[in-house]
Amino acid sequence: MATAVFMPKLSMTMETGTVIQWFKQEGDPVREGDVLLEVLTDKINIEVESYTTGTLLKIYYGPDEVVPVNQVIGYVGAAGEVVADAPPSLEAADTQQVGEKQEEHEETARKMEETQSDGAKLRATPVARRIARENDVDLRQLKGSGPNGRIQKGDVEHAISARKGQSQPAVSQAFETVASSSTSSKLEGMRKVIAQRMTQSAFTAPHVTLTTEADMTRVQEVRATLLPSIEKTTGQRLSYTEMIMKAVAAALARHPKVNASLQDETIVYHDSVHVGLAVAVSDGLLVPVVKHADRKGLAELTTDTKRLAGLAREGRLLPDDMRGGTFTISNLGMYAIDAFTPIINQPESAILGVGRIHEKPVGVDGQIVLRPMMSLSLSFDHRVMDGAPAAAFLQDVKEYLEAPYHLLA
Repeated sequence: MATAVFMPKLSMTMETGTVIQWFKQEGDPVREGDVLLEVLTDKINIEVESYTTGTLLKIYYGPDEVVPVNQVIGYVGAAGEVVADAPPSLEAADTQQVGEKQEEHEETARKMEETQSDGAKLRATPVARRIARENDVDLRQLKGSGPNGRIQKGDVEHAISARKGQSQPAVSQAFETVASSSTSSKLEGMRKVIAQRMTQSAFTAPHVTLTTEADMTRVQEVRATLLPSIEKTTGQRLSYTEMIMKAVAAALARHPKVNASLQDETIVYHDSVHVGLAVAVSDGLLVPVVKHADRKGLAELTTDTKRLAGLAREGRLLPDDMRGGTFTISNLGMYAIDAFTPIINQPESAILGVGRIHEKPVGVDGQIVLRPMMSLSLSFDHRVMDGAPAAAFLQDVKEYLEAPYHLLA
């Protein structure tokens, strides 16, 4: 009897997955453990393996198609075995088999690693593994540039470029450089998901952005004081990001109208404060979520944000790491950006954009002095809240940053 291949459900809240590509085609022989396809769920790439040996009899969904979780997407069975031309309905799926495969997929998502023939762990991101397979690159020959030697997408691309450089004459390379004035890439995978979600947010939520500046003098003093002890305790350096998150979380606890979501024409005011942090990765942007941020001190926030940001850059975030956010912070302070207008990460109703800290002349007690100033840009959904509560929230964030000792009480 043919064995169904399901769209994996990797968390309690996951509803759909997107097919990225199939590595096997209909009629191809399949061994147990072979990677059949790659799917994208909440910006995480997951490889779906075969749990039986046989022939790939049917593929129901192709690249870029969005499929409900636990939906049958293909069959593996004996060569020549007949299966339906259309996938069965979700209601008709074997619930016991779905449950068994779900547990196996959850375990696969947690491991996210490959094993070499000698038994040693080969750490590589899913994207790096996919590109390596497509270009016949032996990952065991590469040295990873990521944390703990994890092989990143750039490591594989560098190896491919080096191989091409060895096989082409210098004249050919020079001509190719001159002749090729542009490149293109298909909008797919994570980039496609980001494009869809940002477009949906921008054109469905009426954005209003409020801006202010915070004097970061006291934050710099507090950070300098706490830096040695927190680094000794956690092994991580306290950054301005954690101090901004602490101020935001405290303000959200005081302003439930901002800590809200619009769901099916109902405004939901969240009891918990779960703050997402936008993290740039090689293929786009991920937003891991620090749960119960308002209950955590600076040391715990430092540990959590550094851990989640590291997992994001390594491609090892699990779906639950990005679930449940009630507010997002997008910090571009590491770049020479004074201010920007962030787009809301729906279904949240607000997002805070953070610019760089730089000295500028300001008036203090009738005197013009240089102070380290930082811009804060709050974009909010005008369907959920009006300008006054949004402004009151932003004012509290500013006041917490300018008097951060209140955050330590």
